[in-house]
Amino acid sequence: MGIILTGGSIITPDQVLPDHDLEIENDVIKVISKERLSKQKGDFVLDVHSFWVLPGMIDLHIHGSLGSDTMDATPEALHTMASYLAVHGVSAYYPTTMAGTQNAINIAINNVKNTSQPVNGAQHLGVHLEGPYLNTSHKGAQPASYLREPNPEEYSEWINSGVVKLITVAPEIPGMMDFIEQGIRQGIEFAVGHSNASYEQVVEAAEHGLRQATHTYNGMLGLHHRAPGTVGGVMMDDRIYAQVIADGVHVHPQMIRILLRIKGIERVILISDAIRAAGLRDGDYDLGGENVHVNNGIARNSDGNLAGSTLTLDQAVRFVVTNCGVPLQRAIQMATLTPAKAMGLRKGRLKETYDADITVMDSDLKVRMTIISGRIVYNKL
Repeated sequence: MGIILTGGSIITPDQVLPDHDLEIENDVIKVISKERLSKQKGDFVLDVHSFWVLPGMIDLHIHGSLGSDTMDATPEALHTMASYLAVHGVSAYYPTTMAGTQNAINIAINNVKNTSQPVNGAQHLGVHLEGPYLNTSHKGAQPASYLREPNPEEYSEWINSGVVKLITVAPEIPGMMDFIEQGIRQGIEFAVGHSNASYEQVVEAAEHGLRQATHTYNGMLGLHHRAPGTVGGVMMDDRIYAQVIADGVHVHPQMIRILLRIKGIERVILISDAIRAAGLRDGDYDLGGENVHVNNGIARNSDGNLAGSTLTLDQAVRFVVTNCGVPLQRAIQMATLTPAKAMGLRKGRLKETYDADITVMDSDLKVRMTIISGRIVYNKL
């Protein structure tokens, strides 16, 4: 059965196409047309006049939601996260781990590898390992007892798993350049994060293939006029995509505007960094074996450090539009095409032959429908 979305304002990276039709056949976009598409036998036609039609969003960094976490290492946890993400317009995501024992991380990786894709939620595209090779001086909510230097006997299994796609590292730690080089050869992306790296060390890591920064500004050595630091390296190296948590808590909106002015929309990625408390009420929750208290939606550990977020990507889009002066078309790109390009995906763009991952938003930028691989998984039209 085909699906026709008729009369919507279709958002592409290049332009907004008002009052257009979009047809889905199987799991890809068949055609986008300013002319009304004729209904064929079996087609399902949805009137989306007055709605925005955009690509499904992609979250590169999410630990959990609705009481579930990647480190729970169960199919139920992933499917719970997936259904929650679909409600918020996310069609694909990378379940993100915490620093832990080798065994705990292995179990989480294997769970993602062996868990089937959900029928009613976002697709998991591979694991984002956040650690354990991080700097204790910028550990944030990562458990310090599990942070360590890279060990080839340990990480070779992760590299060869076929499911690890993104790894956050502190490049200043001894042995990290070899790790990055080995991972790059297996098609894995690397991000600098929880790091005390100097400007020079960030650039050196980029020379070895590192191409992203994890939650830019947070968990890294800041900018100083005599020492550009980790943030300076991320800002100035054009090869690096900068992930950012746009919730008004982790980063001041003017700092997001500065990052956008330096890096450009094409190099800034919206992420959630959401934890299991996302979608739930304030209270106490577990994160990596440590207690996290959530108050007014803000999560902090016992040290007072920010501990992930309760953010969703649709909220992040609304935030940068409202508070950072980003046009909607560009804000959408930061949650769709830019992360897709950073990960080498044929997603994130409404274009013929591209994956039929589509989100429909109303005029208030609230998600009203999510289509994943040509299948409607959430519908509040």
